Amino acid sequence: MQATDLALITDAIRLAGRVATGFVGKSARSWDKPDGAGPVTEADLAVNTALESTLRNARPDYGWLSEESEDSRGRLQQDTLFIVDPIDGTRSFVEGSRTWAHSVAVAHQGQITAAAVYLPMRDKLYTAALGQGAFFNGMPLTTSSAADLASAEVLATKPVMDPSHWSAGKPEFHRAHRPSLAYRLGLVAEARFDAMVTLRPSWEWDIAAGALIVSEAGGVCTDKSGAPLRFNNETPTLNGVIAAGPKLHPLMLSALVPAAP
Repeated sequence: MQATDLALITDAIRLAGRVATGFVGKSARSWDKPDGAGPVTEADLAVNTALESTLRNARPDYGWLSEESEDSRGRLQQDTLFIVDPIDGTRSFVEGSRTWAHSVAVAHQGQITAAAVYLPMRDKLYTAALGQGAFFNGMPLTTSSAADLASAEVLATKPVMDPSHWSAGKPEFHRAHRPSLAYRLGLVAEARFDAMVTLRPSWEWDIAAGALIVSEAGGVCTDKSGAPLRFNNETPTLNGVIAAGPKLHPLMLSALVPAAP
């Protein structure tokens, strides 16, 4: 179903862009989620509703996991499900930035089989289907061939640079940042950056689509211990993420203080 699923989620994610941009330039109502889980806006919920209606009507036998939907344990009994972040980078959306993204993936038995990440304000669309390559606005993607960590361009937050995370102290690579994790992964797939790393527990919906896009572009995407990523977990989080080209990923992994699997 990868090809037809990819066509479905690509159409749906463009619909999400039209819904979300309808709120751009307006004062979309926003509020903070409980327990410090970050902001949410009317746009997040409108996009979530549009995606859930479109996708679940088309695939009623698929499960559903979304940042903006109440989680249901019923998804654990379903072989295939959608994993969705209606707006990844909500703070950026609220601030009027153009770096927020929509992220939609299909997971089958824990593995991502189709993925799309879309930045409507930049008209940037990343797509991938398992075994069929990754694409940016229809053009094939290949990750960076960088093989030197010291000169690498890496997407990471400031806390990642704390010397306590690295075997030889603070790394020498060049750090940059983008608010959306899905966009960071797309930029690695696009070879605009050599790698991305996040050491904090990561929500599946932030990572699912971008992980397949990186791997289908020839890169490697694992958790921070080097273990393969598996999705539709009971608690939908991952043990950090390292994504890089095939030469740089092992160097990044070996430079980190070993993480518990």
